[in-house]
Amino acid sequence: MVKILHAADFHLDSPFGALGEERSRQRRQECRALAGRLVDYANDHGADLLLLSGDLFDGERVYAQTAEELAAALGRFHGAVIIAPGNHDPYHHRSPYARTLWPENVHIFDKNTIEALEFPQYGCTVYGAAFTAAESGAPQPFVARGEGVNLLVLHGDVGAADSRYRSLTPAWLAQSGVDYAALGHVHEFRGVQYAGATAYAYPGCPEGRGFDELGEKGFLFGTVDRGSVELRFVPFARRRYAVAEVDVTDGDAAHVALEALRGREEDVVRLLLTGEVEEQPDVARLTEQLSDFCWQLEVRDRTRTRQDLWQGCGEDSLRGLFLQNLREEYDRADEQGRAAIEQAVRYGLAAMENREL
Repeated sequence: MVKILHAADFHLDSPFGALGEERSRQRRQECRALAGRLVDYANDHGADLLLLSGDLFDGERVYAQTAEELAAALGRFHGAVIIAPGNHDPYHHRSPYARTLWPENVHIFDKNTIEALEFPQYGCTVYGAAFTAAESGAPQPFVARGEGVNLLVLHGDVGAADSRYRSLTPAWLAQSGVDYAALGHVHEFRGVQYAGATAYAYPGCPEGRGFDELGEKGFLFGTVDRGSVELRFVPFARRRYAVAEVDVTDGDAAHVALEALRGREEDVVRLLLTGEVEEQPDVARLTEQLSDFCWQLEVRDRTRTRQDLWQGCGEDSLRGLFLQNLREEYDRADEQGRAAIEQAVRYGLAAMENREL
C-alpha cells in the first residue's frame, strides 16, 4: 500500500488580469505559495508520493522566482515527487522544467512515450509521460508489469476522441492494468471513476482563476493498494470564486446583497442583481458599500424596471388582446390566483418582446 497526494493544474503565473494590477500580483504570489502548503500537508499526513499531473505552469514564460520557489518547496517533501508535464507546460529545452535545478527527490517525465519509475521503498511502480509540445495525440497502449502497486501519472483528456490534448479512453486505461491513474487537465473534481479494474480521477485545479472555476478547489489524498483505492477530496483553495444571484424585488438592494456575502470574506464574488425595481440600482455605490465584505467584488445589474403590467390592455394589437383576456380572468380570481396570472402576464410579455424574464 502506498499513500499519495494527487494534484494538478496549478497554472502558476496566470495573469489574473480581471483583478487589477495589485490584486493580480497578490494572487500570483498566493499561488506560488501553494506548493509549500501542499508539501506541508503531505509531510504532516505521511504521504509517500506527491503525484503532479501537469500544467503546473500556465505557460513557457514564467518568472524565475516561480520555478525556483516550486523546486525549493518540493525539495522539502519527505517522499518522492513525480511530475508529468501538460499541454500548458510541455517539456522541451526552453521549458521551466529544463531550465530549473530540481532536487533529487523530484522526478520529471521528459518524453512523450510511457516510461516507468521504480520505487521499491514504497512497493510501487509509477508510469507516465510528458507533453513535449502544446498538443499530443493518443498514447500507445501499454501494460503495467510492476510487482507491487502500479500507478500512472498523465495529463490527458478522457472521453474526448478528437481531443488535441492526449485523448484517453476508458478502454485504454482498463487495458493498462494500473491500480490508479492520476490524471490532469480537467479543472473540476468529478469523483474517482473506474475503467475496468483501473481507478482514475482528476483532482481539479487547487486554485480557481475565474468565474468559470467556481466553488471548492483542492487535491486528492489517500491510499492505493492492489485492487483498492481510498482517496478523498481535500478543499485547499486560498480563495474561492462564487456567483450569487440576489432578488432585490422586495428589499433594499444593499441589505439583501449583504446576506449573500456572509462567509465570503476571503472570496472573489460576482453579485447578480435580479427582480423588479422602481429604479435601477446604483451599481457603483453598491460595490463601494459592499466591497469590504469579500476580497474582490463585482456587481452586475440584471434587474428590470417595474411597469404597469396591464398597460395597453384592450388596444387593437396582439399585446392588447392578450392582456384583455387575462385581465378578465384576473378580475374574477382570488389573491392566489391573481399572483399566478400576474406571473403568466410577465412570461407572456417577455416572450412577445423576445427578452428574458
